[in-house]
Amino acid sequence: MNAKAPHAIDIYVGGRVRARRLILGMSQTALGDRLGITFQQIQKYEKGVNRMGASRLQAAADILSVPISYFFQDNPSDQTRPEAADFDAVNAFLSTREGLSLNKAFSSIKSPDIRKTVVALVTSLAQGEEAAARQPADASAVQASANAS
Repeated sequence: MNAKAPHAIDIYVGGRVRARRLILGMSQTALGDRLGITFQQIQKYEKGVNRMGASRLQAAADILSVPISYFFQDNPSDQTRPEAADFDAVNAFLSTREGLSLNKAFSSIKSPDIRKTVVALVTSLAQGEEAAARQPADASAVQASANAS
């Protein structure tokens, strides 16, 4: 392993810091100010470029109102677990503004029936998009087959 390359656990922990900060609507500058560091340093932590020391990680946990174990929960570094790839995808999605916004809105829906309807709608939209993406490839394969005859 390259000594300069970020370690997977540092990237994961940084992603968890970022996700929690975004959930709280806190800027990198605000978190940096509370930790006594620059927003650039927060960026480096969140990307896993720099490793957070134990005392700084505990301070971040206090500021972000989570136990320090939050940053290590469901650590996907054990890629032998089948859910690791799913967790990576969910974490990446929740790190986007759209993902965070959708998650907040969905979490505010109390009715189980409405939640099921929303899940069905999103599933249907995703399946339709996947089918549309496959269709041109399928059509060109049929066309190539017809031309070969």
